[in-house]
Amino acid sequence: MRKTTLNGLTYDQLVELCHLAGAKPVHADHLMASIFRRYNPDIDAITELPNVLRNYLAEHTCIFEPDCTASQQAADGTQKLLLKMPDGKEVETVLIQASGRLTQCISSQVGCAVGCTFCLTATAGLTRNLTAAEMAAEVFAGQRISGRKVRNLVLMGMGEPLHNYNEVAHFVRIVTDPKGMAFSPNRVTLSTSGLVPAMYRMIEDELPCNLAVSLNATTDEVRNRIMPINRKYPIAMLMQTVRDYIAARGNKRVLIEYVMLAGINDSPDDATRLCELLDGLDCTVNLLPFNPFDGTEFERPGDDIVSAFRAVLVKADKVVVVRESRGREISAACGQLKTETVATRHHRSA
Repeated sequence: MRKTTLNGLTYDQLVELCHLAGAKPVHADHLMASIFRRYNPDIDAITELPNVLRNYLAEHTCIFEPDCTASQQAADGTQKLLLKMPDGKEVETVLIQASGRLTQCISSQVGCAVGCTFCLTATAGLTRNLTAAEMAAEVFAGQRISGRKVRNLVLMGMGEPLHNYNEVAHFVRIVTDPKGMAFSPNRVTLSTSGLVPAMYRMIEDELPCNLAVSLNATTDEVRNRIMPINRKYPIAMLMQTVRDYIAARGNKRVLIEYVMLAGINDSPDDATRLCELLDGLDCTVNLLPFNPFDGTEFERPGDDIVSAFRAVLVKADKVVVVRESRGREISAACGQLKTETVATRHHRSA
């Protein structure tokens, strides 16, 4: 018999579970508090639960905690964890310390199917989607291993979150539930390469999180080359969707991510075109100088190029942040996840 994973259930689902067990719905509150706020997998420690519910939980449910099969820590404090899922598949999650706050980068898939040419994770292809319970288990592992309270969650790890919309949306609702993990929706950010239909689903569902859009180019010619998804959802269509999202969500500010590739998308003309694309949009631009990896054709632009690019945007009154690359020496920075650890393991076993 396949057991229900408790850390993949919403409050309403836990209420229904209590009903099936013949227990009062108030015990859903006790379960939520223990599992999602105290991160305690020991159901026996919840003294308020009646025996009828304890027996039902023991027979029909479980709490999934992934094994950590590898861990690395960078000089800047960034920690990368390789976590094993129930079927043996592995994903990475990254803990980033900055300004006294801990941010966790969550993976939504084992691998990725989008195929961005500047992303190391994309070279592994897609194995499968993660469940909401598995994503919640990443948070549990991050809290347990770091021993610190995670303040921000970013769905920017392995995978394209909107390719796994149903499970990701379920996960977002679990982590933002005031009765559960109680993350503020403003502290949960979902990053997409630009799946337009799913972005409209986010609008319709009023998904309680921030949106980040990985743009990375100012012409379809360049974006087609580095992000094949652009052939299906070109820049004009994507930017119209962003405008519709902002109009529908009101105070929801969008983050525009722009990976800077030397000689590809980092010219003053690119900066000017980017300003034009963002004209009138309430957004923040996140500039990310490329994080190199073995075998890539791309290079990281010099600091002077990055500064000149930023200056054009600032002059146009855009809010711009040059994001510091955290954990680069342990391949924990953007676009570097999972494959480095696996490659090392294969090399050792060869």
